[in-house]
Amino acid sequence: MKTINKLVAVLFLFTIFLAHAAPPIPGGTGNGGNGTGAPASPIDMYVYVLVIVAIGLIAYFTKKYKNVKA
Repeated sequence: MKTINKLVAVLFLFTIFLAHAAPPIPGGTGNGGNGTGAPASPIDMYVYVLVIVAIGLIAYFTKKYKNVKA
């Protein structure tokens, strides 16, 4: 078991290391702009909807768990 725990810890740390690796910053053109003005990612448009869905799912599964437990 100790070997498995060590392997999982090393894999976890390696994954964290790769997730924080930043790509090199390309040289700019000197115009001072930082992009095209497009949203950072398409999911940005749906943040409010995703929050509402998440709260709904949390409420649903909490209620479901309380009914099973009782």
